Amino acid sequence: MYLENGYDRLKVYETSLELVEEYAEFNDFCHTFALQRGKSIEEEESSVVGEFKGTFRVYPLPGDPNLPMPQRLLSNLPASAPEECIIRIYIIKAIDLQPNDPSGLADPYVTVTLGKKKANNRDNYVANSLSPVFGKMFELKAVMPLDKDLYIRIKDYDLIGTDDIIGETVIDLENRYLTRFRAICGLPKSYCVSGPCAWRDCQKPKEILEGCCAKLGLPPPEYSGTHSLKIGSRSFHLEDFEQTKPKHTHLGPSDERLALHVLNTFPASKGLPLVPEHVETRPLFNPLQPGIEQGKLQMWVDIFPQSLGSPEAPVDITPRTPKLYELRIVIWNTVDVILEEESITGEKMSDIYVKGWISGVDEVQETDVHYRSLDGEGNFNWRFVFPFDYLPAEEAMVVKRKEHFWSLDETELHLNPLLMIQIWDNDKFSADDFLGTVELNLNNLPAPTKKASQCSLKNLPDVGSKDVKMVSLFEQKRLRGFWPCYNDESGTKELTGKVEMELELVSAQEVEEKPVGKGRDDPNQHPTLDPPNRPETSFLWFTSPWKTFKYIVWKNYKWYFITFIILLFLVVFVILFIYAVPGVSVDYLIRGRSG
Repeated sequence: MYLENGYDRLKVYETSLELVEEYAEFNDFCHTFALQRGKSIEEEESSVVGEFKGTFRVYPLPGDPNLPMPQRLLSNLPASAPEECIIRIYIIKAIDLQPNDPSGLADPYVTVTLGKKKANNRDNYVANSLSPVFGKMFELKAVMPLDKDLYIRIKDYDLIGTDDIIGETVIDLENRYLTRFRAICGLPKSYCVSGPCAWRDCQKPKEILEGCCAKLGLPPPEYSGTHSLKIGSRSFHLEDFEQTKPKHTHLGPSDERLALHVLNTFPASKGLPLVPEHVETRPLFNPLQPGIEQGKLQMWVDIFPQSLGSPEAPVDITPRTPKLYELRIVIWNTVDVILEEESITGEKMSDIYVKGWISGVDEVQETDVHYRSLDGEGNFNWRFVFPFDYLPAEEAMVVKRKEHFWSLDETELHLNPLLMIQIWDNDKFSADDFLGTVELNLNNLPAPTKKASQCSLKNLPDVGSKDVKMVSLFEQKRLRGFWPCYNDESGTKELTGKVEMELELVSAQEVEEKPVGKGRDDPNQHPTLDPPNRPETSFLWFTSPWKTFKYIVWKNYKWYFITFIILLFLVVFVILFIYAVPGVSVDYLIRGRSG
């Protein structure tokens, strides 16, 4: 909701702030000259023993001493006395660090050194990462220009031994303190007195504007009410900058907002672009390998001279913590599943079951088996439950796991929330046969169809047309319908079945309020799942001999049985007849003679 509410965006520089073209290394006021001891000899180590900061301006004098002296180029110089300052160093993250561990990773943390002051976050090192997110702010006090060099080092945490330096960067704070571009604290685009973009500078926009006008040799701004001001011959109006009504209620007084808008536009037109609110990307170098970049560091520095007053509260850059979600899936039915097996009677059939998991999570859940499906239909009424951690702002699932059983720390991975659903054929005496699969990104998944007849591979974005309707489960919260499953082992995707399921995403609070069990276990609710109404022909043949005889043997061979029984009776009758005829004939003959 941050962008929808109209809050400011930070300017992200892909290089160090000093190397931004319009700031020219902040050498507009003074330059740095190396002080050397004697002559420089190439074979010896560097003879630089210090630095001299200053600047020189040469003024041509008029030939006539009665003419006025030339105008001084340097005016409104900062005080030469040492100034006590509060330094805030915001370390966001490092990018592509060089590995320092045998695993090809590192356990980085940050140390900052300014004069005799040091600080670090060693206790909160980021394990097994080359692009760690630190989200750490260090606040130190320094005296300008005595403590001018800020050293920021990224070190590798080692349980045993000395921590190695991965890379470091050095910032000359004095140049930022003295430059006319005002690099002590970046200017935001909006003046807010509260909220996530609250003003943090020592000076208010009106004070900064007055100082900027003095540096440019212009008269101070003249205000007409709270919506207009005038600098020399140029006028500014608040409605010229704020065309639309702000979406949030954190804005400050209108005169301060107008002054800030002028600061963001007017000085730049006079060749004095003030440093905006920003994040700079600084390269890191290792002293043992000079000139070879060891990664980058995204950060910024705020300098607050105490003579200007106390600064406002610092910006909270603590890394986002993932939220707990629970994905609940009810597998209702499968339709049109291909029949891979052949029964003992020669019928095509499949013993169908459904398997599901979230990519990156080890837990795999399965339904029970719908045995002897003769038409590709399977009935399950079975629930899968998958809890996972998720960062909504990054649209990424957070998984923590150990890379090896001997690993001391867990590695944090940010993955897409991919749901895998597969249809399998169960075999008791051999490996189960894979039938089909469908992969669903919970952030952007194809909308299901209401009817099985409408479901096909054209409903998938990488197979069908580009106008396939895509939805986010994090916005919809619940979806129900049919999704196609396919098999691409042959190189092309072939439709091998359709699965009817219901996807529901619930928050941690809803998990406590509406608990559910896996499968059909208690608590069987939301919704209540009854045992599936499967055909009587669905059974495991060697565990049900009577059903096997009734639905397999008798169904397919009943006329053979009837014919066999009739023939058996006929054979028995003929045998009895043949057996009985001689005796009856003899009795008849004897009775005839005796008569």
